[in-house]
Amino acid sequence: MSRFAHFLAIDWSGARGERHKGIALALADARGGPPVLVESKKGWSRAEVLAILRDDLPPDTLIGLDLGIALPSADCGAYFPGWSNSPTDAPALWALVDSIAAEEPHLAANSMVAHPAIRPYFRDGSETGARFGCDDAAHGRGRFRVTEHAQAAMGCKPYSNFNLVGAAQVGKSSLTGMRMLHRLRGHLPVWPVDPTEDTGSVIVEIYTSLAAREAGRSAGHAKMRSYEALNEALVALGSPTVEGAGPIDDHATDALLAAAWLRTVAGDPRRWNPTGMTPEIARTEGWTFGAV
Repeated sequence: MSRFAHFLAIDWSGARGERHKGIALALADARGGPPVLVESKKGWSRAEVLAILRDDLPPDTLIGLDLGIALPSADCGAYFPGWSNSPTDAPALWALVDSIAAEEPHLAANSMVAHPAIRPYFRDGSETGARFGCDDAAHGRGRFRVTEHAQAAMGCKPYSNFNLVGAAQVGKSSLTGMRMLHRLRGHLPVWPVDPTEDTGSVIVEIYTSLAAREAGRSAGHAKMRSYEALNEALVALGSPTVEGAGPIDDHATDALLAAAWLRTVAGDPRRWNPTGMTPEIARTEGWTFGAV
């Protein structure tokens, strides 16, 4: 049984602008009942989500953020191999992103990718940086963290956090999320980067496609765009269904299913002790909660 009283899943967005249809929040109660969307009439801003996490969380909440909390490091021995200022751990990486992008509003992180020393490590638009791969040459899908290899072994289709191209890329949302994580230092621990206690709230990285896979959906059909599909997946997780019929936004379904999934798996010790996670990987790359 999990020690948490609430489970908050956040479908995040790295898009430009202040408010985003791509941000969705859903909350599940440990005592039961269906997951519930946390509504915003104008659409959520990243700053509003930061304020909720910092100042307005229900007690003992497990927060799942659908983004990458760090960049690959183990594969090349550094986030930015060959750059003398490459950070040495995840908190230092978060601080670097927030520092470089400090003048950008809405927790945007475009300046990070535009930085002349850092740009060669990313694929952005039509340009693939010369250091997109470990061997100084662009290749394939880019660099993966150890946890992303674990995701792939479970049947998911992860993307490199150095990739900023395509509808499924998570690089932009990860960079904006790192700015938020830096601003939450001292407020909330981030598993597995930080030590956690037996009480209090904790942030974990999630991958909503992993929740969908465990609810019986294939990697190619992880997105749900109807109440019927969502409720079928919720039933597969042992969760009560939500009210509604017909179309529903897939960001909402991602968050609703992920909140129910967190409630289902948070008490499983294997999720907190994945086979491939070493102390060094936890400190530098982090891990996707649930990827065993």
